[in-house]
Amino acid sequence: MESGILKRGRKGRMEEGEERNVLVRRSGRSFRFPDFLTFSSSLSSFLPFLLSSLFLLTSFKPKHDYHVSVTQMQYNVSSRSFEVSIRIFTDDLEKALSESHSRQRFVIKDNDQNDRFVEEYIRKSFVLTDSQKKNVPIKYVGKEQEADATWVYLEIPFQGALNGCKLLNVTLMEVFDDQVNMTNLKFQSEKRTFLFKKGQTSHLL
Repeated sequence: MESGILKRGRKGRMEEGEERNVLVRRSGRSFRFPDFLTFSSSLSSFLPFLLSSLFLLTSFKPKHDYHVSVTQMQYNVSSRSFEVSIRIFTDDLEKALSESHSRQRFVIKDNDQNDRFVEEYIRKSFVLTDSQKKNVPIKYVGKEQEADATWVYLEIPFQGALNGCKLLNVTLMEVFDDQVNMTNLKFQSEKRTFLFKKGQTSHLL
């Protein structure tokens, strides 16, 4: 894995007035992931859930009672691709990898040797299909740590309309029955939020 990912602030805090985004660089290219609250500010009906999820994902407690991941999925017109960032509790991800590899112990951290395992897992749990029901290829960009969470970065080449496309997000659902995967989608001028959970593991886009 190339090491060109620009590090986020480890505490996930920004001074007032500072631009709220994260810039990821790879092979001379860059793309931006919108801040969680800024991206979702227009989704007033989901605001209470979004705020509670943000609180959960920025908690510094070693253990947590709820299992939530947050995904930002934004379309970049110039590169004709979706730029995806998935924020997962690190201990949850380690448990999922362990259960899928005969209880082998995993410790996720920056510059470890686990990217191939993380990539393999994400490719199975996060899948975009086009209107012809074919899987859209996903490019794994990398991962990095932030407090007790892990960011996973993907790039998905995409052209055309979203009509008929479907997104599957079953991340960690095989581990936790109460897992909720919230995905914020921005495609051109459209912004939508999808909640993935047991009984609703995929959504038409």
